[in-house]
Amino acid sequence: MAVNMTTSGVHHISLRVSDLDRAKRFYCDTLGFKHLMDSDNLCLFLAGGTAFGLRGPDDQTPKDDKFNPHRLGVDHIALACTDEKELKRVATALADAGIENTGAKMDETLGKNYVAFKDPDRIAWEFYMA
Repeated sequence: MAVNMTTSGVHHISLRVSDLDRAKRFYCDTLGFKHLMDSDNLCLFLAGGTAFGLRGPDDQTPKDDKFNPHRLGVDHIALACTDEKELKRVATALADAGIENTGAKMDETLGKNYVAFKDPDRIAWEFYMA
């Protein structure tokens, strides 16, 4: 029998990062997401209406661990975009900031444009036309 959960959507997403200070600078200073708060080994920021948590490594984090979208868990995170000009502006701004990205390109499966990029831990993100 199905659970039939009623939800208004995602409340927050938490990412484990290798260097909390570096990740905070990337997401808040470079990408410009709104910083909400810091706590013990945690930084919270807001991307659109979704809260994200950044957690630094702890004693159970494997040394020299790297993000791999092919392992179980997160493949990538996609933020919605509703303006084609904004998508192209962000692609250019990412490149200007030295952030590896695909440039604006077409997702052949869904027929939507997007730009894919990676954070300092190589966690995969997309800015995707909704």
